[in-house]
Amino acid sequence: MPTDRAHQEKLLIRLLSGGNEKAFEQLFDTYRNILYKYSYSMLGSKPHAEEIVQDVFLKVWQKRETLSPELSFKSYLFTITRNRIITFLKKAAKDQELREVIFYSSRKFTDSTDLHIRETEVEKIKKEALNLLPPRRRQIFEMSRYEGKSYEEIAKELGLSKNTVRNQMSMALETLRDFLLKHKHISIILFLFYKNWL
Repeated sequence: MPTDRAHQEKLLIRLLSGGNEKAFEQLFDTYRNILYKYSYSMLGSKPHAEEIVQDVFLKVWQKRETLSPELSFKSYLFTITRNRIITFLKKAAKDQELREVIFYSSRKFTDSTDLHIRETEVEKIKKEALNLLPPRRRQIFEMSRYEGKSYEEIAKELGLSKNTVRNQMSMALETLRDFLLKHKHISIILFLFYKNWL
């Protein structure tokens, strides 16, 4: 960003932090399209991408007094946007009607060959995630999720207490969710296996 533009943006942020609506409108006009394109690339739904952008700028206005002209406003906006998208996709993963709206509105998922490729990508991502777990924790997770065994069955088979198995599963899930939610292909992950795998 050229120096004069950066200076102008800092000035706008100072004005915004003081409640200046004109400054807010200018910043909105500057970043609306780029945030919309980013949201749409993740969701594949124009209405929901627009909703995300509206939510982001609503938060900016509500938190305007805490804004610092010295920090990157663009990075701040993208952080909020990403968090909003993750929250939305987590909700969609658990809501069949919403999941279908997002899934079928995206051209990315209309081609069966493309979907097969994405499923292959997801399997690779799963392996990456599982490799983060210590051997015993991974074993417990796989016995639960892949073999369908109960905590009690796992405990008996491995000579552990049921409580230990439960704690190991809890830590495994926390590690895996953290990895998946930070992954760049979050939208693919959530739609294809988030609900069932975790």
